[in-house]
Amino acid sequence: RTFRGHTDEVNTVRWSPSKSILASCSDDFTARLWTPDPDESPCLHELRGHQAQIYTLDWRPGAGEGAQMLATASYDATVKLWDAESGACVQTLVPHGEPVFAVAFSPDGSLVASGSKDRCLRVWDVKSGKVCKMYEGAGGVFSVAWDATGQRL
Repeated sequence: RTFRGHTDEVNTVRWSPSKSILASCSDDFTARLWTPDPDESPCLHELRGHQAQIYTLDWRPGAGEGAQMLATASYDATVKLWDAESGACVQTLVPHGEPVFAVAFSPDGSLVASGSKDRCLRVWDVKSGKVCKMYEGAGGVFSVAWDATGQRL
């Protein structure tokens, strides 16, 4: 099945934890949620709200409350959290001062980490949208990953 809709380069494509939704993000400032079901219209939601290119995305793991949540990281210096079922933005995480190039949910889905060209790695509480921890490095942060326990980045 071919998915058409983005009007500029696609930067990241990832399956949801349930493997039922495919998410993509693009230089056209949008993310899209797609269904592989051939009996449905392919684009479930077009996620709009970023003011610049969306570089990457990550799905919240698990099958509990809020499991169908997606995080997007953008050149507009924000991270947005989206409800994948409704397509609504539920949080905008703002304090980065430069483009955000990395985003990753903790294994339990309670935290999300973001890395930016501003040399900062921030850890956010998903429910409150507040920064829990911040680390500053010597250069931009272009990738983040949690260990299996969620205790280390």
